[in-house]
Amino acid sequence: MPDSETRPNKQDQQQPAETHQDVRRAVLEAETRRHFLRTLSGGLGTLFMGTLAAKYAPPAFAAVPSSEAALDFTRDASNPLSVLPPQFAAKARRVIYLHMAGAPSQLELFEHKPELTRLDGQDCPASFLAGKRFAFINGVPKLLGSQYPFHQTGQSGQWISDRLPHLEKHIDDLCIIKSMRTDQFNHAPAQLLVHTGNARLGYASFGSWVLYGLGTENQNLPGFIVLLSGGKTPDGGKQLWGSGFLPSVYQGVQCRSHGEPVLYLENPPSVSRPLRRSMLDVIDEINKQTYAEFGNPETVTRIAQYELAFRMQMEATDAMDIRKEPESVRARYASKPGEASFANNCLVARRLAERGVRFIQLYHWGWDSHGSAASEALNIGFVKRCSEVDQPIAALLDDLKQRGLLEDTLLVWGGEFGRTSMRENRGGQQMKFVGRDHNPGAFTLWLAGAGIKPGITHGETDDMGYEIVKDPVEVRDLHATMLYLLGFDHHKLNYRFQGLQQKLTSVKPARIVGEILA
Repeated sequence: MPDSETRPNKQDQQQPAETHQDVRRAVLEAETRRHFLRTLSGGLGTLFMGTLAAKYAPPAFAAVPSSEAALDFTRDASNPLSVLPPQFAAKARRVIYLHMAGAPSQLELFEHKPELTRLDGQDCPASFLAGKRFAFINGVPKLLGSQYPFHQTGQSGQWISDRLPHLEKHIDDLCIIKSMRTDQFNHAPAQLLVHTGNARLGYASFGSWVLYGLGTENQNLPGFIVLLSGGKTPDGGKQLWGSGFLPSVYQGVQCRSHGEPVLYLENPPSVSRPLRRSMLDVIDEINKQTYAEFGNPETVTRIAQYELAFRMQMEATDAMDIRKEPESVRARYASKPGEASFANNCLVARRLAERGVRFIQLYHWGWDSHGSAASEALNIGFVKRCSEVDQPIAALLDDLKQRGLLEDTLLVWGGEFGRTSMRENRGGQQMKFVGRDHNPGAFTLWLAGAGIKPGITHGETDDMGYEIVKDPVEVRDLHATMLYLLGFDHHKLNYRFQGLQQKLTSVKPARIVGEILA
């Protein structure tokens, strides 16, 4: 026999059906989203904090004890970017990554291939085409020798073309990897792979992982800053510096090297700084109450963004103002205040490094040298791109060395893939301008600074510069190596999402490239 409280009585049974519907509707209307979330066991806060609890052990590559070492990522909600120690002693404290969007031709810069030059204009061997996919090459293209002369330079005797006369003065500081490869031959997915470890959308960028693991030293500036030049955003879009499944407080912040660093950062004319502070205090209190009730990490992000924007009003403008640099310094970079240029961005990058910004990402667009137009021609647009970056990069290396920053700064330069040893023949026809198609099978990237062995070349391609024949380096190997220099085991720096321990190097085997480490 059911309890009397649950048994329907005669009076209830005689009520009209529409009255029951009205009552049911009232109950549903009362059950708001807030009430629903409040009844969840443990709340979203428990779920979120549970994903941050992880055990970390140093990698076998590092000569450190092998016992488990816990790395606690939990932070005070009011300071989600606070500094955390690395798992083990790190060589690098910060990263400056110079990405040449569009993929510069290694065969015009660092890959000296006299045999390819000797065979210039001859039909491409059938073995180069069998089983390969190309973005635009059709039929049988012609082999294309380097368009510029090469020479050996420096004590290391490394080869370099005449397109980078300023950078070649620092050739003995560089570790040039000539055996990078990728499995992507289109720009957007290849760029995503380089910067997030995955060719698909929705994954955390390298800078976000570093910021999540280490925090940032300067709480008055974003810990992950992105600067663009070249006139366009990279094909991969803002996902290249997104936080993916990590809390969005760790995403990169795109700034400008001219005008306001971030649009609308300054207060409106009628709003004073004390008034803005009082407004934020009220908003922050509401957000803190919301976080205490639901534990949603995006509430922490909102608090952090408001507070950071307030602090940035004072420091960001100063950090980005290259007019405060002596004229002699600006001349070494070839920078011009007021312009959106790679030169200005390199100078800003040095100023940000001095101020404790953890990850500084520069993108320079326009390196896609297909030869379909003058701007994409190896003998026209490519020349201009080289002149835009050569002097600023050399000046950045100079400044970092003179200020003692290069020893704990990891500087990286590269694109998303390489270029073919064949001349592009879009539609099977020889084109008006000279260019090369995409080559995922081999590309060049260089590193300098913290923990990197200077003045060496790693890896080797065949006589045509087309395929790797010695010491291949996958993108995930590069990531594992960079994380090692920052004090992390790439297996252990992870974040639980959708039932998996997600990590930058994904699920395929990755190795630390010990041959390039000092």
